[in-house]
Amino acid sequence: MNVFVLSTGRCGSMTFDRACRHIRNFSSGHETRVAELGPARLAYPKDHIESDNRLAWFLGRLDQAFPNEVFYVHLRRDPEAVARSYARRTQAGLIIPAWIHGVHLYQPEIIEDTALAAARDYVTTVNINISQFLAGRKNAMKFDIESGSDDFDVFWERIGAQGDKAAAIAEFSMAYNASP
Repeated sequence: MNVFVLSTGRCGSMTFDRACRHIRNFSSGHETRVAELGPARLAYPKDHIESDNRLAWFLGRLDQAFPNEVFYVHLRRDPEAVARSYARRTQAGLIIPAWIHGVHLYQPEIIEDTALAAARDYVTTVNINISQFLAGRKNAMKFDIESGSDDFDVFWERIGAQGDKAAAIAEFSMAYNASP
């Protein structure tokens, strides 16, 4: 079975991956295939847990590539905290500039107010897309990073994980890739 952690990003996806590295019967990775195009983008090995916010843009293809033996996690964090984190990350090539200039094509220059408004819009859109994709699926769960230790215990049981659960849960006391 493969596990896909779907998220907006900036919500603990790296922490989730670090926790999953304590699972013996699955491999785990964070954004491992982002540089790939076409079928190679979703060529994940069997029994792999992938945490990659960009998978939210590949939901249809993901469903086609993995129609069976799959489990989805909707990793969430307080949307305003996610938006504020993204608003501080406006370098070219990152998601918010791409959202502003590529998806919406409206602002020639990113200023603080524009970045926060765009980040809020992005976070809302991605969370709704993921929620709609997962609606009615029994092979999915919501996971709130703020209650990571409790939710990870449920996740562990749902996928039949084996390994060092205490070490995995301890990862949720760490902050990885935090915005300055």
